[in-house]
Amino acid sequence: MTTQWRLQITPRQVFWLKVLIHGVSLLFIAQLVYLTLSGGFGADPVQGISHFTGKSALNTLLLTLCISPLAKLLKAGMLVRVRRLLGLYCFFWAVLHLAGYVALDLNFNGSLVLEEIASRPYLTVGAVSWVILFALAVTSTQGLQRRMGKHWQKLHRWVYLATLLAPIHYIWSVKSGLIEPIIYIGISIGLLAFRYKTLARGITARFNLLRVK
Repeated sequence: MTTQWRLQITPRQVFWLKVLIHGVSLLFIAQLVYLTLSGGFGADPVQGISHFTGKSALNTLLLTLCISPLAKLLKAGMLVRVRRLLGLYCFFWAVLHLAGYVALDLNFNGSLVLEEIASRPYLTVGAVSWVILFALAVTSTQGLQRRMGKHWQKLHRWVYLATLLAPIHYIWSVKSGLIEPIIYIGISIGLLAFRYKTLARGITARFNLLRVK
């Protein structure tokens, strides 16, 4: 006789989970502001801000990817209702990460931004990941979900590519201390492994489509 874990989550508990997510996120935002104003990022504050916002985006992205397998494991379908909020916070941090780079590293030079992205592979990878997160954020509303129908689900599966590219961008951007980004890549691969059936179906469908063409 097997024992199945089941976690009963009510709408009220979902509400308080969202409050908790807001609270923790605001604490990290306050920490970013404090470290910036107090000189807590050390001799290279630009790099410190970049790493803080980038890792916050990556951590939130990985946490977002944890929701579905956790909900399935605990048989707590209501848990997926916090996934959109986490995804939006992930994009929020990604926006801060890009804004910090454009403002502090490139002094708002738009043409230089495009030149840097085209010439530096780690920035190219990061830009692709950022564009994916942007597309997912702007199409995350219930209204667009209804209008897009089955295409919405196909679009949002691109998060799997962003989950792989984001830690690659991280490991490619650092000059030393590779252990942490390697751990992130391992976690990303592990989260994607939970979805191997979905990924396999998608790859097979695209391969068949190419063969038909």
